[in-house]
Amino acid sequence: MKDIPTMWFSEHVTPHFIQQFSISDVLYNGESEFQSIQILDTPGFGKCLILDGKIQCSESDEFIYHEALVHPPMLAHPQPETVFIAGGGEGATLREVLAHKTVKKAVMVDLDKKVVDVCKEFLPSLSQGAFDDSRVELLHTDAMKYLEETKEKFDVVIIDLTEPLEEGPSYLLYTREFYHDLREKLTSDGVVALQAGSTSMVISFGFVAVANTLSTAFPVVAPYQAEIPSFGGSWGFAVASQGSDPRELSPEEVDRRLSSRVSKPLRFYDGLTHCGMYTVPKYLREEMAREKRIITKDQPLFTY
Repeated sequence: MKDIPTMWFSEHVTPHFIQQFSISDVLYNGESEFQSIQILDTPGFGKCLILDGKIQCSESDEFIYHEALVHPPMLAHPQPETVFIAGGGEGATLREVLAHKTVKKAVMVDLDKKVVDVCKEFLPSLSQGAFDDSRVELLHTDAMKYLEETKEKFDVVIIDLTEPLEEGPSYLLYTREFYHDLREKLTSDGVVALQAGSTSMVISFGFVAVANTLSTAFPVVAPYQAEIPSFGGSWGFAVASQGSDPRELSPEEVDRRLSSRVSKPLRFYDGLTHCGMYTVPKYLREEMAREKRIITKDQPLFTY
């Protein structure tokens, strides 16, 4: 019988559900002003970024998350030239945005400079030089404050934040008030995309509440999901806009736009995958029709 690993990472998904995987080495373990930061090396997933005890990405399957987050909104827009990214400290969201030939400017605002610096040192395979691209403006400030103060409008906004933990830095960016302010920072064809939490049956309430809350600000809200092994199952996303609906794109049109617009081959996302992501299962559709919670500043959403 082979030796059983002695080091394990445990993530409390809910008070009654823990996800675990073994660790080969702890490459970094520290604290920033805002959160705890770890880089773990694992046999199953390669190097992983952990923030406040929650896995954010792994080398082995991050391409699923980042391609699913970025390319649907970018293809839904007729010609995205200016992009705003909130969060995304490891640089992989930025990497996927910059693969679009139409992009002339990408503003990335991540509150925690230390996360970016740690990822540059220990996880350079994720950003792949994206931070050095001349089209990038990287800022370390509050994304909500930046959007309130800027006069600029964006073709695509991508919200790649940590989960809304009660003691975390991002929960106010999941609220009705933020989504209404965000709408005013979009160009006429502007599109928003965001990660919206787990769609697993044990913890899908956050995904449903985010979709409901987006609907108070945008007439088009297209929720979808992708299976991400290091996250322990299916994960939710949403695209929102004043009119552009990615669900109207055929597999052939998605593949045509990818071929003409994107400068590199993708590993996860194509036309057929696009259609599958938007086929949300029945139990989730029923929950979305039944549950009507709206997230506000006075009644925020907190996950575990």
